[in-house]
Amino acid sequence: MSSDLVIVYHRQPYEEVEENGKTVLRENKSPNGIVPTLKSFFGTAEHATWIAWKLAEDPANPGFEKVVEINDNHGTYNVSRLPLTEAQVKSFYHVSSKEAFWPILHSFKEKFNYDPVDWPTFREVNWAFAEAAAREAGKGARVWVHDYNLWLVPGYLRQLRSDVTISFFHHTPFPAADMFNVLPWRREIVDSLLKCDIIGFHIPRYASNFVAVANSLFDLDDITIGHVAPDLVSDGTALSERRVPTSITQDGRKIAISSASVGVSAEYISGRSEEPELRETAREIRDGMGDVRLILSVGRTDYTKGGVDQLESFERVLEDNPDLRGKVKLMHVSVSADRKMSAYARTQTGIEETAGRINGRFGTLEWQPIALISRAIPFEQLLSYYMAADVAWITPLVDGMNLVCKEFVAARSDGDGVLVLSEFAGAAVELHSAVITNPFSHRSMDNAILAALDMPQEERRARMVELRKAVFRYTLDAWAEEHKHQFDVSHAGNS
Repeated sequence: MSSDLVIVYHRQPYEEVEENGKTVLRENKSPNGIVPTLKSFFGTAEHATWIAWKLAEDPANPGFEKVVEINDNHGTYNVSRLPLTEAQVKSFYHVSSKEAFWPILHSFKEKFNYDPVDWPTFREVNWAFAEAAAREAGKGARVWVHDYNLWLVPGYLRQLRSDVTISFFHHTPFPAADMFNVLPWRREIVDSLLKCDIIGFHIPRYASNFVAVANSLFDLDDITIGHVAPDLVSDGTALSERRVPTSITQDGRKIAISSASVGVSAEYISGRSEEPELRETAREIRDGMGDVRLILSVGRTDYTKGGVDQLESFERVLEDNPDLRGKVKLMHVSVSADRKMSAYARTQTGIEETAGRINGRFGTLEWQPIALISRAIPFEQLLSYYMAADVAWITPLVDGMNLVCKEFVAARSDGDGVLVLSEFAGAAVELHSAVITNPFSHRSMDNAILAALDMPQEERRARMVELRKAVFRYTLDAWAEEHKHQFDVSHAGNS
């Protein structure tokens, strides 16, 4: 049966686990996250399909289950699974996406690696996704494609199906034209995106950058500019914009340009933070700290996250402020990435060596300045640490949005705690009341964490009130509603 809504995303919308020798499909454990939110769209569709890839030793194996019917809290829908070999996954995802696209999207030109990219395989995989979407979509269906590893899908899908409404959302930053145009395939990528009806980004800066790139490569007939909402304009952040493109026209086709930041399930997180069991766990963490202040840093092991830079800032602070030794502890959670990818392996090694050096320099039998954790922490346990921390220190060098900082704020139903946030995280555009810092400046980084530790309770609480207003305004549900609205407007225009 054809679908009136098709979501194209590289991940499957469930977890596969082995039970008694059989593969069992389970819902994601936490309802907070992008996958559950995308699945919530299925409640608005009579028939829906999710398209993703699945590793297969032999894609031609007739026993491979290409379509799975799911019946969960979001309704009944199909998951169309594309069988990819290990070689295809390595080429399409680990090499092309992570070694070529990822560094350019995050403006790390020096880490761009063109040589190993197998562009024909990237095209082949994207074509397979487009074919699957074309096959599953009913007449006039809505197709929502997600993220840079599927850049070519809109162009291929438009060749196959001129009747569908196509939206594409970037979950990463989008860089300036002189950075993006380093990619040798820039024209093919942007030409594909221009076949969309809607192109979405987290914040106005990324939307502006995309339009500048498109304008550098193609003749745009018209660019419509609008004013950025006042609560998203801040003179204190590097990514703030006052005006933003809202649509472009090319070859007579109007394409909506959307700026809508992904949020978190603020009500859910805040509600969980009120539960007696989690409050008790947070209290036990605090009691275990004694008089020591807890700084919490959470992120993935990725050179874009600035983990080593943050640790070196902490080292300088301890060196310059001997009175803080024994009085403050940094819990640095850096979830280890695939060590088979050399860039991430080097980053992880750098973090471990730096943390070890700092603990060796300043640690005593009674106190270690850094607790380094390289494994994922269960969400409920992480909430307790959010609730117990004095400071959340979130300082990526570049980040499309950053949801950890929003989770921290949502978890602080007690109205206390300080957020130190990099001005190069997309979230800084919304969270003006954080202590904003420049991770490329030693002085800015060091002063920001010192200011957070010294902040009076009255100021902490006043800032947290404003932070919670922003996090509860720009929620995951609000992001979803904005895209539903964009679909409705574009779909009506195409009917």
